Amino acid sequence: MNNHPYRINVGFLINAPVGTYREFTFEQPSMELADDIHADDIQCTVRASKVQQGILATADCSCKTELECTRCLEPFTAALNAHFEELFYFHYLRENQEAEQFLPENGYMDLGELIREYLVMEIPYAPVCKKECKGLCPVCGKNLNFEPHEHPEEE
Repeated sequence: MNNHPYRINVGFLINAPVGTYREFTFEQPSMELADDIHADDIQCTVRASKVQQGILATADCSCKTELECTRCLEPFTAALNAHFEELFYFHYLRENQEAEQFLPENGYMDLGELIREYLVMEIPYAPVCKKECKGLCPVCGKNLNFEPHEHPEEE
């Protein structure tokens, strides 16, 4: 089992001319996004490009996850899609105080945490199973998507 499924070797890009790039693809069956959120069928394409300051990682990632609808409280499968660009500065540029990511001296970039963070940011604040979800009956609490009904008016 690979303990670092999102780690890529970009050491060959360090001495390559600016503009040199390579694409990498990842397919993983699952990943923990948060304590109670699990992602399945993770697919990522990453383009690692040599730029003047380091290696620019441009990624497109997708996955499926189970969420709970905020209207009807039923679980549903949601697709998450994330796009991000992160610059991994060369280690000799550590004096750059604004840099968040540095390329390790061994040339291996581990993108697992970035992929997880960007997918988490794509989780909707108030997920809804479908646009036309009717939610729950305010009187009896039944799911109106499955059991449309009416209550007699209270006197």
